[in-house]
Amino acid sequence: MSETHQQQFGRADGEGNVYLITGDGERWVGQVTGATAEEALAFYSRKFQDLVGQVTLAEQRARTGAKARDVRKSVTALDEALKEPTVVGDLDALRTRVDALRTQVDALESKQQEQSAQALAEAAAQREAIVEKIEQLAATPVANIRWKDVHAQVEQIFGEWKEHQRTTARLPKQQADALWARFKQSRRKLEDGRRAFFASLDEQHRTAKQTKQQLVEEAQKLAEQAEPRVNDYRALLDRWKAAGRAGAKVDDRLWEQFKAAGDVIFAKKQEHDAVTDAEYAENLQKKEEVLTRAEALLPVTDWKAARSALRRLQDEWDEIGRVPRASMRSVEARLHAVETAVKEAEDAHWSKRNSEKSDRATGLAAQLQQSITDLEADLAAAEAAGDAEKTAEITKALETQRSWLKATGIA
Repeated sequence: MSETHQQQFGRADGEGNVYLITGDGERWVGQVTGATAEEALAFYSRKFQDLVGQVTLAEQRARTGAKARDVRKSVTALDEALKEPTVVGDLDALRTRVDALRTQVDALESKQQEQSAQALAEAAAQREAIVEKIEQLAATPVANIRWKDVHAQVEQIFGEWKEHQRTTARLPKQQADALWARFKQSRRKLEDGRRAFFASLDEQHRTAKQTKQQLVEEAQKLAEQAEPRVNDYRALLDRWKAAGRAGAKVDDRLWEQFKAAGDVIFAKKQEHDAVTDAEYAENLQKKEEVLTRAEALLPVTDWKAARSALRRLQDEWDEIGRVPRASMRSVEARLHAVETAVKEAEDAHWSKRNSEKSDRATGLAAQLQQSITDLEADLAAAEAAGDAEKTAEITKALETQRSWLKATGIA
């Protein structure tokens, strides 16, 4: 403090006694022995500056938004320190600053209380939203819940809860406990549902596994039979599909065994068909002879005679029996074409000769065209297989039916 300032607020005598000068007079504040008057006065002036520093710091804390209760503690301490301080300086001005600071603290406390109330309300609303999120998940109809994802969803929401609890305003205990009770109840409901779902799923897997193991054993027994039990195996396959899932790894392993048995059965079926086809080769030759005679009835000129002859041929056809599977479609198509032609001829006899006759001719042509389309598909398959005999047979049938189609006058 300057010399003038020191003289304004205090003085010191030659014995080191220091006095504070105020508007009411002066007050002895202390003595510094072994010091000059100037040194003694400077010592108590520095003590005053220490108080000034404390007031300035408290003012700065109030301006920067420190907690009002902490600043108020500083103000209370300063009030006590300024009652009868052993210092030299402008105490009235310093006390005025402290009074102003007290007013600032009151305003700061009011503002912080409002902010705290607002932060508390926001925190409560946010915590409520987190609770509602898990409650909404828990209220989802069981059939719509993806239980495999539920655990991760619950953990995510719980993580939000913990982070919110850590970083936001602390709610009153009663309110916080009530929200936590709701959260915990929904979480428990979801976890219980999840455990029940997977327990049920495990039971389904066990049941499906047992069923499929039994089906594998039955399929393997069918595969050991001499005859190809294809229909029985297909019935087992229907039961397999109805058995449900047994878990990916188990399903794959059991299916591999089940399919292996099926492969054996179908291989036997192919061998059986090959033997049967060889046995039926003679029947094919006989039916081709019948077809030659049947196709000679076309085009139909006398529908009654054609119908009578066709019936005899049909009886003969039935008595011959089965033909090789590969030829069955083509020979049946040829006979059907003759049957259709005779039927059309009979219908035409009883129909009017104008538009109705034309319509029936169109129907016959459509039948023939469909038959030709089927034979063309068979021809392509025979050519691809390199079956020269079959190719020749189907080519002959195609030529015959194309001539009939041409005879209808529509093609």
